[in-house]
Amino acid sequence: MATATAALRMPVELAARYDRLAKATGRTKTFYMNEALTESIDRLEYEYGIMKKVEDWRAGILETVTLDELEESLGLED
Repeated sequence: MATATAALRMPVELAARYDRLAKATGRTKTFYMNEALTESIDRLEYEYGIMKKVEDWRAGILETVTLDELEESLGLED
């Protein structure tokens, strides 16, 4: 897997927690930071995607349909 380098600033206590975890398990801090980033990216993309849709709706630029129109397009009308 190709990798990229990124620098970040974090609270000293958080860095110390990563240090302790790495020492206790024999893994690297980088391993655990990658685990944390990987686990959070899906949630962040989802949440910010929803917020963007809400902003678009409020601005009147999100295309919407009524429930009747949706049911009709799905062949669910009575």
